Amino acid sequence: MPESTIKNYLSLIKFTHTVFALPFAVIGFLLAVVLTEATLSWKLFGLVFLCMVFARSAAMAFNRYLDRNIDASNPRTAIREIPKGIIKPKSALLFVIVNCLLFVTTTYFINKICFLLSPIALLVVLGYSYTKRITFLCHLVLGLGLSLAPIGAWLAVTGKFDWLPLFFSFAVLFWVSGFDIIYALQDVDFDQSKNLKSIPVKIGKKNALLLSSVFHFLTSFFILFAGYYAEFGQWYWIGAAIFIALLIYQHLLVKPHDLSKINLAFFTTNGIASIVFAVFVSLDLLL
Repeated sequence: MPESTIKNYLSLIKFTHTVFALPFAVIGFLLAVVLTEATLSWKLFGLVFLCMVFARSAAMAFNRYLDRNIDASNPRTAIREIPKGIIKPKSALLFVIVNCLLFVTTTYFINKICFLLSPIALLVVLGYSYTKRITFLCHLVLGLGLSLAPIGAWLAVTGKFDWLPLFFSFAVLFWVSGFDIIYALQDVDFDQSKNLKSIPVKIGKKNALLLSSVFHFLTSFFILFAGYYAEFGQWYWIGAAIFIALLIYQHLLVKPHDLSKINLAFFTTNGIASIVFAVFVSLDLLL
């Protein structure tokens, strides 16, 4: 495959945005290894990583495929690969199917429960793309999709559910939902014109930012509660403090009347927050 084609597909799926959920998958994986005294398997870690890549690639490509006509009519998104004709719709759909098959196949080599749950995971992450046409709660569905990362990684190691990874999943649920609300602020007028649903469309920019703050308060609560529940050490609490500080910072960046710093709040701040937090949690677990 030509290098330019690879770059086009990486751009299609916004591969760099993997930084949001992947660090929490690492946290879930290390939690399971350390707290259950399981054997650290780099092969298993590689399979978990591949699952993350395949599931997210399928979800993003499907979103771009399904929204291709909407994207073409939105000046902000008209430059995306499918509206511009860089990638054909049929090629994007084939990419989705291949990644779904690779995801399910990879779970087969992990364990039985991951394999059996793989269709449900795909239903969630692919189904998100339809929700903006149906409900203003679409942000929570996106959050639910990414929240599967820590519990999925835990299941890959242990093969059973537990409360601790679920606390991190709840944190991811409200974290992603909160910053997706912020991201949706820039398309309020367009979404209204196309009868698309979102929380900013439903309750207005000011109230949407307030609700985003509430969601990020809940994120902070679950991060702190998980630390208390598992009796983490100082490295965890340093990471938690930085993570929460960056949540607060992104809310200082975006105002209802000034959306110029949305990209800084959405990608840079949240990307740094997830990586830094994962690094400090890993230090706490491994040292």
